[in-house]
Amino acid sequence: MLPLFAAANLDINDAPSRPKNMIIMVGDGMGPAYTSAYRYYQNNPDTEEIEQTVFDRLLVGMASTYPARQSGFVTDSAASATALATGVKSYNGAISVDVNKRPLTTIMQMAKERGMATGVAVTSQVNHATPAAYLAHNESRRNYDEIAKSYLDSDADVILGGGQKYFSEALLEQFKAKGYQHIDDFSQLSSITQGKVLGLFAEVQLPWVIDKQESTQLSLLTQKALDLLSQNDKGFVLLVEGSLIDWAGHNNDIATAMGEMHGFANAIEVVEQFVRANPDTLMVVTADHNTGGLSIGANGEYAWDTQLLQGIKASPASIAEQAIAIDSWQTLINDKLGFEVTDTELQRLSNARMQGKQALETSLKQLIDTRSFTGWTTTGHTGGDVQVFAAGPAADLFKGNQDNTDIAEKMMSLLPRTK
Repeated sequence: MLPLFAAANLDINDAPSRPKNMIIMVGDGMGPAYTSAYRYYQNNPDTEEIEQTVFDRLLVGMASTYPARQSGFVTDSAASATALATGVKSYNGAISVDVNKRPLTTIMQMAKERGMATGVAVTSQVNHATPAAYLAHNESRRNYDEIAKSYLDSDADVILGGGQKYFSEALLEQFKAKGYQHIDDFSQLSSITQGKVLGLFAEVQLPWVIDKQESTQLSLLTQKALDLLSQNDKGFVLLVEGSLIDWAGHNNDIATAMGEMHGFANAIEVVEQFVRANPDTLMVVTADHNTGGLSIGANGEYAWDTQLLQGIKASPASIAEQAIAIDSWQTLINDKLGFEVTDTELQRLSNARMQGKQALETSLKQLIDTRSFTGWTTTGHTGGDVQVFAAGPAADLFKGNQDNTDIAEKMMSLLPRTK
């Protein structure tokens, strides 16, 4: 974490009218119900009032997320990231190409033309849809290998996240030949003090926050990106993504989703602290879309049991994997869930266990939902508007209602003018 220094005494919006640095943070799939749920999840039950979170503190507006007309009203991550990176609507699956599959200029490209540093720090694979839309152009988000190779031409200074399986030894050698330092373990972050870095810390995604029982993964990557990019005296543009909020939403997994929200919130606080110490920095936080149709309360009950959720010690996926492997699985499940499972619930879990890991994981999630009064409408995305949060110079530009393309256009307009 950065020390706050004397500049911390400044109001977070007491800054120049145009930023030197810009940080866009995306909570993938983080619809408004997620930030509300996180507030209640974090609430201290021993106090009368419900405490604010970083999301409450920084909220300034809302944004619509619909893709190009041919894809209807419900966007995927690729089309929404393309809108946020280029200011142009495209079809679902597009990686910074238009509806005719022609490359679109991204804010990262514009920053590079101005001599600025650029980077991405994410919890998914680094060549997943959102970071890809900022650093690459491709007709399909599914072309992971092509996207990974195209990062060689992005000239990004910092690339941090998962995705080792997409970067062969030959490709890594090409990155090294272009001056990148390659690391694959969090313990190596401290050894990188300057220059370009490609950090790939997992085969695909980073571990679920709930399974690590700490939430500093994205914070560490964000802090390192800030340390490196801020060495450029012309400024920088950084993308930070809490990628796995979306993945937990697709899985209809509330316990894991709250862990990912906590990790993302902590990363936002790292950036907020950087903005306080560097008042020439703009931070904009938003979601690309809503995932899962999460509801706080379900089945006609006016309740949501956060105490139960806070007691869960591992993801349903991890619990299921462990329970399949041992005979005394009932004791393990009670311990990991943090509550006593009834005989009826245990029978249901036993029946699911006989069908395999996936069935047991699904049964565990359904049990948690029922006990906590959590609801879902889909395993896909929904078309609702998302929130926008901002602080720093020009943060007022993002107040009120806007489209996701407006966010990109506003940020692009704040880049240094070309001569």
